Amino acid sequence: MTATLNGLVQKYDLKGQTIGDVVLGAVIKHSKDWNLARECVIGSGLSLRTPAVDMQRACGTSIEACINIANKIALGQIEAGIAGGVDSISDAPIVYSDAFRKIAMASYRGRSFFRKLAPWFRLKPNYLAPQYPAVTEPRTKLSMGESMEITAKEFDVAREHQDQLALASHLKAAAAYDEGFYEDLVIPYRDVEEDNNIRRDTSFEKLKSLKPVFDRSEAGTLTAGNSTPLTDGAAAVLLASEEWAERKNLPVSAYLTYCKVAAVNFIAGDGLLMAPVYAVSDMLRQADLALQDFDFYEIHEAFAAQTIATLKAWQSEQFCRERLGRNRPLGPIELAKLNVKGGSIAIGHPFAATGARVIANMAKLLQTKGGGRGLVSVCTAGGMGVTAILEAP
Repeated sequence: MTATLNGLVQKYDLKGQTIGDVVLGAVIKHSKDWNLARECVIGSGLSLRTPAVDMQRACGTSIEACINIANKIALGQIEAGIAGGVDSISDAPIVYSDAFRKIAMASYRGRSFFRKLAPWFRLKPNYLAPQYPAVTEPRTKLSMGESMEITAKEFDVAREHQDQLALASHLKAAAAYDEGFYEDLVIPYRDVEEDNNIRRDTSFEKLKSLKPVFDRSEAGTLTAGNSTPLTDGAAAVLLASEEWAERKNLPVSAYLTYCKVAAVNFIAGDGLLMAPVYAVSDMLRQADLALQDFDFYEIHEAFAAQTIATLKAWQSEQFCRERLGRNRPLGPIELAKLNVKGGSIAIGHPFAATGARVIANMAKLLQTKGGGRGLVSVCTAGGMGVTAILEAP
């Protein structure tokens, strides 16, 4: 995250400057990183007078951070701020049993060598069994993939369609890197200049050959190929008022005009990752727009099945009437406008970073086009969704 902020500071000539606020977050972090945002700012090159705060809304963390900064700007509280997120799944904290923790703490509190040593005589081998991190919902005891398998069956999402979307994600991401789209968006880190999850040599046949991993029966459809990988990464977005940008002689890529957060009852009734369907519907009402009134769509590919189920829900007359309270379906979108520079299946999903990544992608797409409107949608753990609309004149 520090490297990402430093790259942003260098790009926009902010070294030594004070900005209104920095809102960052991580979903999986060590207890020692309790003040993550502020520590990253201290090492970023910004003035140490720049405040920072940690925020977390699962996979929607950095979109929520963008909304927070945008609201402060709109209210006149600040003129500019940075929103972002980071996750390092390869460095996930490992938790041990309460019994082991109690022994370790008792030893730590000991005031003599004997009192530090004595608690360890109560140690049993099974106390050392680690509790590995898992993307599992405490209320349902189901992993995100297991939950998505249920939704895929509910919406009759075919395995073939999932693999086709996954293939397109990889091919579009590779093409975007080759054409230089990401050149000014990606900050090299430890000599890595391209997301190493992109499979340039994949094919529909290779994806088709993979076995289901969440439902291993013949009915299973979610595989390692059509599911988002858990990866490392960070992303950040600079937001500001028009006046601030003009003073700094910085071009405005796009405007964040609308946003909406929603949650569903995934414990009984709704799919765990279907909240964006509701959030987008409510946001379109607020903006007085149709689902088709967009030039680009960035829909987070948590799983290919999730993206497809979302599109099918918007096209379902029954779902839109009974769940969204609409008289008619929201309808289809042009698939040629969906995740045009690759999605999370190819690029990866460092939980808290994905929102800022798709916001940055959308802003550049609109700027490059010379105007237009874009829809951003991210599903999250806990049955929530965060959505936004970006516009460029």
